[in-house]
Amino acid sequence: MTNRRDFIKKAAIATVGVTIGSSVNAMSAKSYSKIIGANDRIHVAIQGLGRRYGAYIPAIAAKENNIELRYLCDVMKSQRIKAVDAVHDKIKNKPIQENDIQKIIDDKDIDAIFMATPDHWHAPGACMAMQAGKHVYLEKPCSHNPKEGELLVAYQKKYNKVVQMGNQQRSSLQSQEIIKDIHNGIIGDVYKAMAFYTNARGRVPNQEKANPPEGLDWELFQGPAPRRDYTVNTWDYNWHWYGWDYGTAEMGNNATHEIDIARWALNVKYPIHVAVNSGKYHYKDDGWDMYDTMEASFRFDGDKEIQWDGRSRDGYDKYGAGRGTIVSGSNGSVFIDRSGYRLYDLKGKIIKENISGKTEAGNAVGGGGDLSTLHTTNFFDAIRGKAELNSPIDEGAISQLLTHYANIASRIGDTFEVDEDTGRIFNREAMKLWSRTYEPGWEIKPV
Repeated sequence: MTNRRDFIKKAAIATVGVTIGSSVNAMSAKSYSKIIGANDRIHVAIQGLGRRYGAYIPAIAAKENNIELRYLCDVMKSQRIKAVDAVHDKIKNKPIQENDIQKIIDDKDIDAIFMATPDHWHAPGACMAMQAGKHVYLEKPCSHNPKEGELLVAYQKKYNKVVQMGNQQRSSLQSQEIIKDIHNGIIGDVYKAMAFYTNARGRVPNQEKANPPEGLDWELFQGPAPRRDYTVNTWDYNWHWYGWDYGTAEMGNNATHEIDIARWALNVKYPIHVAVNSGKYHYKDDGWDMYDTMEASFRFDGDKEIQWDGRSRDGYDKYGAGRGTIVSGSNGSVFIDRSGYRLYDLKGKIIKENISGKTEAGNAVGGGGDLSTLHTTNFFDAIRGKAELNSPIDEGAISQLLTHYANIASRIGDTFEVDEDTGRIFNREAMKLWSRTYEPGWEIKPV
């Protein structure tokens, strides 16, 4: 990896010609062990110090994991200061505060980087890190668009790095248990999964041109995105809803988790048809540019279907919970969420349940808890060759692609068919959104 200026100068847009999921599903634990000694200290950095980074600290601080947090990186000075203060009593060393991720990528002593930035930075940052020989814990959404999912898989295959996607429910022992049972026929022939998410997000400021807040490197915040003037409050979470340059709406923000569980339970890959009904129905005069309500349907070969019911600003829990997945089969159904599962017979009677009693944030902004700790520990164990990844990037990218399908269908206002072998869309207007516009020189270079 060259320095950032050279990297930007040499980068050029092109197609990679790789279908998501085309790489080997995961390296074996034995091949991981060749990367780093089983007992060697792993030196890590965190990029992005907003609401999510704290979820990694318990696993980083655990003595048995033998981790050194070398850098805390963010483009906002106040975030760096807060983060150092927040972790000082949890880890032994004092991490270096850094503004520019490229300086961390250039540090040959760094083994792994946690990517917890806004969505538009995820795939470009991860690819730069892999090219420089770093393992990556990549928060959801792993990509901003379908093309970036293809590129992530291609980079992982070429550079042979450990890349864990941050859909932490894959590390839930209860989810692993019940999905294995579903695959073994515990509810008969599975035909549908209903994934849902409910929140009561309020009004957001209307976008008005403003000076970037003190301490914010607005140039680096934008990174791969086309340049524009700063608008009030963009940097602090509301980038999620202020257009498509930075965010991926609620599908990328939260649906990723439940749709991944649904796809895992149904044991399906690419759908054959996608349909969406979506709109902005609440606080219609505020600055929220995205849909805030979406129903989506993904039909698969074999008469299977995933349905999505997402309501960002209507807090009524019509399913009795804020988020979860209901899997239906010929002999019964299962409700699965981050706390565990409940198995029902055809009469609606609970015949088995396994609730962990552990904590993992549901609808809270940022989140964290036991599943995040398990998922982070699994990442470290995979680097050392002690385990296989629970969510390798080629698997995670397929689930992420479903969220991109829904966003694309919403944006073009149309349904479409999908090639079940390649994942490509049979709709020219939809395929125009397969990638995105990058700031010149920031395109992800194909490998």
